[in-house]
Formats: sequence, C-alpha cells, structure tokens
Amino acid sequence: MPAHRLLWSPSEDDVEDANITKFIEFVVRRRGIELGGYFDLYDWSVSEIPEFWREVWDFVGVISSEGYTAVVDDLKKFPGARWFVGAKLNFAENLMRYGDERTAIVFRDETGERREYTYRDAHLEVARFREYLKEIGVGPGDRVVSYMPNVPETVFAMLAATSLGAAWSSTGTELGPTAVIDRLGQLEPKVMITVDQSVYKGRITDVRQNAAKIAGSIPSLEAVLVVERFRERADVSSIPKAVSASDVLSGKGEAESVRFEQVEANSPVYVMFSSGTTGKPKCMVQSVAGVLVNHLKELVLHTDLKREDALLYITSPSWMMWNWMTSSLAVGSELVLFDGNPLYPDWKTIWRIVEEEGVTVFGCSASYVYAIKGANAEPGREFDLWRLREISQTGSPLSADGFAWVYEHVKSDLWFNSISGGTDINGCFLAGSPTLPVYAGELQAPALGMKVKAYDEMGNEVYDREGELVCEAPSPSMPIYFWNDPDYRRYVETYFEFYRRVGKNVWRHGDWITIYSDTRSAVIHGRSDATLKVSGVRIGTAEIYRVVERFPEVADSLVASLDLEGETVVVLFVKMREGKELTEDLADRIRRALREEASPRHVPHYVVAAPDIPYTFNLKKVEIAVTNLLNGRPVTNREAIVNAEVLEFYERFAQDLRRKLTESGKRG
Repeated sequence: MPAHRLLWSPSEDDVEDANITKFIEFVVRRRGIELGGYFDLYDWSVSEIPEFWREVWDFVGVISSEGYTAVVDDLKKFPGARWFVGAKLNFAENLMRYGDERTAIVFRDETGERREYTYRDAHLEVARFREYLKEIGVGPGDRVVSYMPNVPETVFAMLAATSLGAAWSSTGTELGPTAVIDRLGQLEPKVMITVDQSVYKGRITDVRQNAAKIAGSIPSLEAVLVVERFRERADVSSIPKAVSASDVLSGKGEAESVRFEQVEANSPVYVMFSSGTTGKPKCMVQSVAGVLVNHLKELVLHTDLKREDALLYITSPSWMMWNWMTSSLAVGSELVLFDGNPLYPDWKTIWRIVEEEGVTVFGCSASYVYAIKGANAEPGREFDLWRLREISQTGSPLSADGFAWVYEHVKSDLWFNSISGGTDINGCFLAGSPTLPVYAGELQAPALGMKVKAYDEMGNEVYDREGELVCEAPSPSMPIYFWNDPDYRRYVETYFEFYRRVGKNVWRHGDWITIYSDTRSAVIHGRSDATLKVSGVRIGTAEIYRVVERFPEVADSLVASLDLEGETVVVLFVKMREGKELTEDLADRIRRALREEASPRHVPHYVVAAPDIPYTFNLKKVEIAVTNLLNGRPVTNREAIVNAEVLEFYERFAQDLRRKLTESGKRG
C-alpha cells in the first residue's frame, strides 16, 4: 500500500456547491435511501444500474418527445443491451436547449483570430447548415462526415446533421488522406464537410488537395461542402461534387428555426474510430441516448460544469474529447474552441487565452503538461488565473510529479481532475469528483454507473496490485455495434474474448491499472497490450516514464521490447531537450534511478537517444508500433501517427539491433 501524497482537499463550500452533492440530495429525496458521499453513491450506482441511469436522465433534464418504457432491456446482454427503450429524442435538440443572448462559443486560434457566438447566433448558424443538408436529402440513417479543424463550423455542421437524425463522424485536418479514407470510407457517407485551408505552427496549409483525394475515393458521397477558413470565397472545382459554403449557405436559415427529427433512443449518433495503428480502424457506432446521457453525467457530475463556466479543451475533431466537449452546450456554459498548435509560438499561447476568456475549466493531455513543464513554464506567475478552478487531464497517464508540478506552477487551489476512458465508450471508466481529495498520480474514483474492477489473468478481482481494467456490466455509451459487424464477432473479439476463457463475460479495456483498497483511487500503468514481460513479470510502461520524466534533460520517452529466443530485450528511447545530449553518465543515472525507485526488472537493456517520440492523433504514445518494428513486424497504418516520419529512425535502429544481437548474442 503506497503512502498517498495529498495535493488538494475540497473545502466545505466546494462540497456544498458541487453538482454531485445536489444529485445525491436528489436521489435521496426521490428514493428514500441514505447516501453519505461519493462512494455510497457509486456503490448504489453499480448495484442498481437501471435506477441510477433513470435518476441521471431526470436530473440532467433529457428532452424527449416520448418517454422510455424501460431504462435497459437486459443487462445480461453484454454486448447488445439496449438503453432507454421506447424513447424518442433528438441529440441536437438537447445540446441546443438554450437560445438566449449568453455566449455559447468563443473561437480563438494561433493567428490571433477571435469570433464569438451567442446561443441565439448558434441556432441561426446551425439552421443554415441544416437547410443545406436537408435540401440534398440528408435524413435519419444517413452518415454526414467531416474533415475539419476545431472551428465553430464543425460544431454547427454536427448539430445540423444530428438535428436531421443523421449520424456524424469527424476527422481533423491533421490526418493525411489515406488515414481519413480508411476511416470515413467505411461508412459510405452521403455528405462530407471540409475546409479550404488550415493553420498549424504558423503555417497556413491548403487542404483542398487532400480533400480532393478523399472525396474521389469515397464513391457514396453525393456532396462535399467546403467551408472557407481565411478566404471569402474558395475555388473548389478540383474537389469532386464540391460546393463552396460561401455560395450555398448565404441567405439560408434566416426564415427557418431549427427543427429536430425525433429518432429512437438506440439510433446511431456518432461513429468513432480506433487508432488504426495495428490495422484498418474499427468503426464504433454509439447511440443518441447513450452518448447524451453519459456525456451529461460526466460533464455535470464528474466535471461539475455549470452555466457560468467557460470550458476550453485542447483537442481536435479526430479525438473523442471533441465530441465530449461539444456536449457542454447542453449545460448552457461557454465553449472556448482553439485551433492550431497550443505551444506555438511558445507555451504562453493557451494561458493567454485562459486569462483573456476567463476560462474556468481547462482540459489538456499529459503530453501537454510534460511539454510546458519541460519549457520551465510558470503559468501561475505570468497570467491572472483567478477564474480557473479546474484542470481536466486525460490522453495518457500523468506521473505524480506531473500532478505536483501543476499545483506548484499553475495554481495551488484548483481541482486537478485526471480522467481516463476511451473513444470506445465516448467517456470515462475512471473519473473525478469535486468532493474527493486529489492524490499525486492517482485518478480519484471509478466513474458512476461503471462497474469497474482490476482483474488478474485468471479473472480474479485484485486490489493494491496491478491488473487489467475491466467493466463487469453494460453502460449506455458503449458501442451499439461495430460497423459491418452484424454478428458482434469483432466486437466480442476486441473487448470480451480475453476473459471468456475463464468463464467471465466482462469488458476488458486494455489498461493496466492498480485500484487501491483504502482510497478507492487508481493508477494507470499503461496499455496492457504494451506492458513489458521481464523474467515472467509484467511491467507497466508508465512506471518507467514516471521515473524518466523527472530528469530535466529528458523531454519525452518511450519504452518498447524485442523478444529474442525467449528473452525480452527492453529499449528505452529518450527525446532530449533542446541543447541537451544523452551521455553515458545520464544513461547510467537513469538506469540507477529505475533500479532504486522501481525495481531491477524496470532497468532497460539499452537507453537510446531518439529524434522524436511517435504519437497517435489522440495523444497516446505509439508503443505497439515501435515494438512491432523492433520485432521485424510491419506498422500497417502509419497515417494514424502524427509524426510518422520518425518511424524511419526506429526502423533503422531495429534492423541494426536485431543484426547486432543475432550476431553477438550480447545484451546492452
């Protein structure tokens, strides 16, 4: 049992004002039961699953034209449970429930552009897109897709499509055309929304050539709508079936208020994609009611979002956090969108926006925290962050020192809300509560309604030691099916096959975690499919990163392994900070720290300087791809990786290492 390092505790006012406290009072009043705090509520939420989701539906005020006859048809259908059976509703109607003059969206980008839309403005903008989509025949069951940056038009187009009952799927313009075709092409979409230009690191890029390749490779497309980013009007003649937004949206929506097509609760609303680093991305279809109720549970209860808040998340339409943050419109809060590189021209870019826009809830990834920490940033000293009350962090595990750095260099009295889940569920398995303490490196609690456990390899529940993250019961936002997987075969193989061999039908998520019995908080050690097995013992990669990232000379790191004649050779790649180099002395100090702070098994055989660390577009280190290269296996979808060009370095290194080890039989 570790000595938990307390960083923050909620005040009495924090607890009293929290949405989750009001929800507990709501449940107690309606149910006549006693709930003493978060974990009483959690235990009730996973023992009385239908009743819990019934209370969430009512508490967040889901708008539906017809009520449900059953919260869930059968919890034993796993996968396959249907939620809110009989209800009819519209996703966009719930997100657009406000239509007043309060600010809905503020847009900022790295060029200095700023735009602001009230909730009334947003209705008018959505109506313009909706009228166009309706004219070309979009309706329930159709797929509308986008190849767009994180701009307001992407949000308006999504709301327009879902207002018509269509399903939405988005990719960001940071993806190359092959990666986009591999994703969107599977869905046979009717319409694609794209953009003429994008900006990143000060460079404006013409997107039309990529858009033309994508549109020309998806025969189902009947229309491509091109939004002008920096021009008044763009020439879109090179893109098949394309029209300019400045041409076709002008004058639309002025006389028409947004109407909302009512659909069955189990109808598709989002199609999300796996990372695609090990093959063609899987298309995960999620339902209208499932996504809506889960998002509002997480935003209202786990993020404590209120109407007076302003939420800014560093994300892209390629990442599920884009979908998640757009649901904040249903709360009536202010959504601050940022487009571009958050570190361009320097680390101050985002914090200047946080200050100027009065952001109260700021969301980022672990990699962003490490980047500004490495830049010796001092946001708390250089900016007035008086309104900032919460930082939400996700994407990959953040070390205990990373947590502590935030409290020391950003703000000492904010709530650091580290969350973890996945694109698969468009939400969280592990989440936070403003009524619970924050311990360094630990996620506060399992998310409400998610029957989360840690299992050993034989399916036994374990505490205070590493295990597989599993969920023992269905939840509403789990995929209703995979695209073109009518018999659930790929669905079952992906999440359920692992423990069926020992008679357990549970969702295995693929994270290697420890759940503590005393605090019920959790630590994520990395992806379980990327864990190292040294001398028969499994080691989480995050355990190595937590030690290595303390070295000020190291900007980032990645660990992978080579299996050679039954032995595991561990290689630690380090990206050095500017002006620093990997010396033998530094490599020895890293090895010594790992031996002393972790164990001898955590010590790599090789410590190697790398020009960069590969990441997916949802900000996860690509450990599996590097492991594949070390073992002579191909990386099947390089366009799913942000900086795929760096894989050439790893490929050359892998070839040299395999040759060296084969010839000499020696270890580093």
